[in-house]
Amino acid sequence: MNRYSPLEASPPVTLFHDGHCPFCQQEVAWLEKHRHREHIALIDIQASGFNAKSYGQEFNAMMGQLHLSDSQGNWYIGMDASRALYAVLGYRRLVKLSCLPGVRGVMNAGYRFFARRRIRLGQWWEKRQAKR
Repeated sequence: MNRYSPLEASPPVTLFHDGHCPFCQQEVAWLEKHRHREHIALIDIQASGFNAKSYGQEFNAMMGQLHLSDSQGNWYIGMDASRALYAVLGYRRLVKLSCLPGVRGVMNAGYRFFARRRIRLGQWWEKRQAKR
């Protein structure tokens, strides 16, 4: 896969998200209202009955990073899943920018940092919001 592969994601795409994550919940709420909603299927991997193996994936891996599959059976993981999602939604210029050398590395590292800490950050965020 080359650095621009996420731009080739073919709709419709399936986004696998953690329904218990406050940040994921906000993103999914936004996606459900998006003008290109018909291009996205949303699957909560925390829902009862979800079976990662039926998609050829491991649950722990899907909990660790965002996963997205496109209509051609291609999988995008981590920051590339976000890039593929946003390319399908019509934000191709921003995705191209995020694929540039240097920018790509920083964004990938930032995503990995966030993904490892999203549960704690989400708990902190919820507490912060409750105080308002």
